[in-house]
Amino acid sequence: MSEHSKPEATRHTLLLQAPPDNVDAVHALLETVWAHDVLVSAADRVRFETALIELASNVLQHTDTGSGVTCYLWVEISAEQIVATLRDSGAKGVAELPDSGMPDELAEGGRGLPLIHALVDELDYQRDGDMNEWRIVRRLSA
Repeated sequence: MSEHSKPEATRHTLLLQAPPDNVDAVHALLETVWAHDVLVSAADRVRFETALIELASNVLQHTDTGSGVTCYLWVEISAEQIVATLRDSGAKGVAELPDSGMPDELAEGGRGLPLIHALVDELDYQRDGDMNEWRIVRRLSA
């Protein structure tokens, strides 16, 4: 690698079967990611990790129809951004992503996706066949 070229992106993967797996498996993966990619700032780590844990928690809690959920998670870090793609076998997710505003303060739920919106630069969802695909992107601070 020349002194002017950017380091190659690194990719980390996780297969999650819930149950018995839970968000602890995502925390463990991120510990490995941060140990390998030490140049990511603490602020970017906290924002990305909080968003990804919230996303994984929502998927495991809201898409399981009683037979469990299989999730495939990829985390890729480049010099510019951190990207997570989470594909799950659960029930169809949201028909449309809500805007980034929080629900009424008395609402019992509905804060997960707005929180994720606030922590990352991009949040995308699509249904691909019988799989949900979620993608979050956090551009790295200078």
